[in-house]
Amino acid sequence: MALRFKNSLTRRVEEFHPIESGSVRMYTCGPTVYNFAHIGNFRAYMFEDLLRRYLKYKGYRVTQVMNLTDIDDKIIRESNARGVTTKEFTKPYVDAFFADMDTLGIERAEYYPAATDHIPEMVAIVKELEKRGHVYQVNGNYYFKIASFPDYGKLANLDMQGLKPGARIAADEYEKDSVSDFALWKAWDEADGIAFWETEIGKGRPGWHLECSAMSMKYLGKRFDIHTGGVDNMFPHHENEIAQSEGATGEKFVNVWLHCEHLIVEGKKMSKSLGNFYTLRDIIERGYPGLAVRYLLIATHYRQQLNFTFDGLDGARAALDRYNDFIDNVKLYPGGSSDGSAQTVIDKAKAGFEENLDDDLNISGALGIVFDLIRDINKLKAEERLSVAERDAVLELMSRFDTVLGFQKKAVGLDAEIEAMIQKRQEARKAKDFALSDKIRNDLLTQGVVLEDTPQGVKWKRKV
Repeated sequence: MALRFKNSLTRRVEEFHPIESGSVRMYTCGPTVYNFAHIGNFRAYMFEDLLRRYLKYKGYRVTQVMNLTDIDDKIIRESNARGVTTKEFTKPYVDAFFADMDTLGIERAEYYPAATDHIPEMVAIVKELEKRGHVYQVNGNYYFKIASFPDYGKLANLDMQGLKPGARIAADEYEKDSVSDFALWKAWDEADGIAFWETEIGKGRPGWHLECSAMSMKYLGKRFDIHTGGVDNMFPHHENEIAQSEGATGEKFVNVWLHCEHLIVEGKKMSKSLGNFYTLRDIIERGYPGLAVRYLLIATHYRQQLNFTFDGLDGARAALDRYNDFIDNVKLYPGGSSDGSAQTVIDKAKAGFEENLDDDLNISGALGIVFDLIRDINKLKAEERLSVAERDAVLELMSRFDTVLGFQKKAVGLDAEIEAMIQKRQEARKAKDFALSDKIRNDLLTQGVVLEDTPQGVKWKRKV
């Protein structure tokens, strides 16, 4: 079955056909690095990771660009207040962002361009837009004249009848009902401090919307396959991206737009005033592993609102234990006979997994298929109807699934080292050196290895 997406631009489910056969170029909106990213941000980044991974699973070569917005009103305000440059102010948050991405197992994009490194490309777009009649100046500020772009509003499906010509917005972010000309380039004023560039179009700095057009087209070309982001980016940010990009090139900017829904917390909008505002670090400090957060953020379809709860996190951790315990136990299974049932189960699971994800990344359906596979194979194991070859086929399929899901625990040390520590603990117990025995158990636990004393001996597993 062909891969299909719900295209925000057309509001239809469409078969996906890349511009270049076998290759996908996509732009995924990244963080504004003025603070630590919160779990709502990571809901979007997790959806984008699932998209990237499944495209690779389907055999596409993926070129992904995720921007780092390191210049905007908030960043200038905070860096000036602290008396540092914008680069000095943003660096700790950039570093934290990548550390958090690693904690969640999010694959790295091919490019992470920073806005402040691409000022010449932004200036070139402004000059081209001015040449094509889309720009006017007011006191050194360059504004995009949306009346010059008849298709304005096509992404957000705006009713342009109420537009008041000449209304202007200079701020980087503004209310969703402000359909107005927007700033491409802002002339320097005293409030900007040292945050400015001397350019052919004057002393100043870019508007937020211009940054993404310049960076996406530099790395992906004038037209590319997929652009993603949260629903809150659709207007004004993505609408403005389309206008300035297509206004500058005269070509279609993006073929497929994908937007993920908001995350709420315990049924309410996340906000600091309600005490339900969480960064990833807040969740980890409560004792939850990154994989559990990954599971919870990925398990709801990207176009459905996600309700983040700590009960949900507990459920995610339990599901991961079941997932990883299954893999560990299948590895240890010595093999039985075969009546062909296992191969039927394997083939059905593979087809079902792909059928669901081909359907606009229906991850909940795909996860249902994975856990059906686990149930059915466990039953065949219990009845000794799983041969060695079928066992290996199950492991291979789970490994393949995991290239998309990213749920398998990372190896903690070498198995031989763990076995040696367990042996040392057994010797300590025989010698009644229980202090050493307990210390070894605790040392292994800190490495993510759980020991179970059974009548058949000591067994161990890696904890999620």
